[in-house]
Amino acid sequence: MHEHARMTAWVRGRVQGVGFRWFTRENALEIGGLRGFALNLDDGRVQIVAEGPRENCHRLLEWLRSSDTPGAVLGVTEIWGDPRGVYEGFAIR
Repeated sequence: MHEHARMTAWVRGRVQGVGFRWFTRENALEIGGLRGFALNLDDGRVQIVAEGPRENCHRLLEWLRSSDTPGAVLGVTEIWGDPRGVYEGFAIR
C-alpha cells in the first residue's frame, strides 16, 4: 500500500493573477489521489496543501518547481507531515 502524506508548499514569484491556483488544481486532479487546496496569500505567495499518496505529492511538488507553471516561480518551500483527512477534493481558495 502507498504511504500517504501531507505536503504544504509555499510558492514565491509572480504567481498571483496568472491562473496559478487553477493550473495547480488541474495538475493535482490529473495526478490523481490528491486532496487539499491552493490559496493566494497576502504577501504574494501561493500556499498549496496536498494530501494523498506520498509519490503523488512529490509529483505535484516537481510540477510546482518546473518551468511548466504559469507566471514565474522564484522558489518553492515545502514541509511534510501526516495527512489530516479533512479535505473533500482539491479546492481553489
